[in-house]
Amino acid sequence: MNFLIENWFLVVAALVSGGMLLWPMLTAGSQGAGVGPAEAVQLVNREKGVLIDVSEPAEFAQGHPVGARNIPFGQIEGHKQLPSNKSLPLVVVCPTGARAGRAAGMLRKLGYEKAQVLVGGLKAWREASLPVEKSA
Repeated sequence: MNFLIENWFLVVAALVSGGMLLWPMLTAGSQGAGVGPAEAVQLVNREKGVLIDVSEPAEFAQGHPVGARNIPFGQIEGHKQLPSNKSLPLVVVCPTGARAGRAAGMLRKLGYEKAQVLVGGLKAWREASLPVEKSA
């Protein structure tokens, strides 16, 4: 017991570092887990997942994952290209992943419980050598 009292700063440092290690696991459930490019492809192929690109039309035209539907971030609510089956997995992508995180949260509030972010965005998709297409 004397050791703990005399070295209280070591105990505090251990508790803080442990908390910092656990924090990502505790918060991932509330934000919805992100998926990497390989897992996104598996969701599309095995579970009929839908790629949703929330980029603006000009960004979408410059390059997007093959088969992705363009639904700009500001037009998500009630967009006609959203699947009617809300149980399908949705993989939300944007150039960096920043807008996709907010969009996935909005989609979950709209009832799409399996909306997930493509971690790293289009950049990660390209780095994984997955197909990208450009619109004319």
